[in-house]
Amino acid sequence: MSHLRHIGIITGAALLLTATACSAGKTTVGTLSFRAHDSPVEVTYSNTPVQGCHKIGLPHGAAHVENNTLVDVIVYRTPKCQKTEEADGIYIPTATSNVTAPGSLPWRSFSVVH
Repeated sequence: MSHLRHIGIITGAALLLTATACSAGKTTVGTLSFRAHDSPVEVTYSNTPVQGCHKIGLPHGAAHVENNTLVDVIVYRTPKCQKTEEADGIYIPTATSNVTAPGSLPWRSFSVVH
């Protein structure tokens, strides 16, 4: 193997490690609050990891969301952040809120756009 090819492989591996570790340990910075329909109970997530799917900790799901983080999120009507024909993800930009339409399914999980 030539010296330049060996350096190229090492450089490529280092870039791959850097790219995969980029969001490791990062959080949303701020709060994301959920409330069920006609309920005073609110669940608030602070500094949530940006990776993965997060289940909304309300037994019957959420009908209201308030995004006071520095990042955008997507809320899903399924417990594992799956998009289905009947239940697509809803994009919630930073510093905004949203409410489900009357009679629609509640949100069950969310993921962070990063």
